[in-house]
Amino acid sequence: MSEQTPPPAQGGHPYTVVVGVSATSKSPTALEWGAAQAAQNHGRLVAVRSWRVTGPPGTMSGGTAARITDERDTARSEQAALEADVAEVLGPDHTAEVRAERGGKRKVLLAAAAGADLLVIDAPRSLTGPPLFAQRLVYAASCPVVVMPPRISHLSSPLEQAGRIVGRAAVRSAGLAGRPGYRPPMAH
Repeated sequence: MSEQTPPPAQGGHPYTVVVGVSATSKSPTALEWGAAQAAQNHGRLVAVRSWRVTGPPGTMSGGTAARITDERDTARSEQAALEADVAEVLGPDHTAEVRAERGGKRKVLLAAAAGADLLVIDAPRSLTGPPLFAQRLVYAASCPVVVMPPRISHLSSPLEQAGRIVGRAAVRSAGLAGRPGYRPPMAH
């Protein structure tokens, strides 16, 4: 049985999967899933992360500090960090194109996905961020968007995290109730 190469995707370019890579979680599930999709379709994987130039810090007198961030240094630093994160998830021999782009998350992801066949992201980790980031991305994208749910990504939602914290505090409080001065042994 011979293996057939699928025809090039939209517009004659190779099948392209763009993955948004979070600076905090490194988006391992999204990267692995996107890499598998690209390989299955004999295409290419593009790992993208957005970054912004931070303004100079303020001073006590209300002015700005003398230190100004060099945009080129920031760009190099962000690119190096993304390259390291992708290599950590996919291995040092990965073939992904890695691009750290200046700008807001949504704008950078949409620009990277223009002409792509698929955009893959992790579910937003915060319910308090920009309103419905994933939904806004889906409606604005020019290709299908896959959103990795927290359960698949093994990331807990903010609600689950809060529930665990409250639960641990309640158990600890119940264990200490009516026992002044008693402290449970330290967990190792």
